Amino acid sequence: MGGRFRVIVISERCKGCGICIEFCPRNVLEFGSNLSPRGYRYPVPVREEECIGCGQCEIYCPDFAIYIKTVD
Repeated sequence: MGGRFRVIVISERCKGCGICIEFCPRNVLEFGSNLSPRGYRYPVPVREEECIGCGQCEIYCPDFAIYIKTVD
């Protein structure tokens, strides 16, 4: 790991379950105040600089609504 990462949340897919928030070891995510098109509060990366790219959010998301991208 050790690179810089971006956390991408696909709000259209998210149902606001919070699993990604719970499993993030660095507390990168929190629920935002905006609603998704389906009416759910979805997570936003509030401490993206803390992301280590472990992918726990991707692995546990039941809706494939979040992924990690490596930034050059």
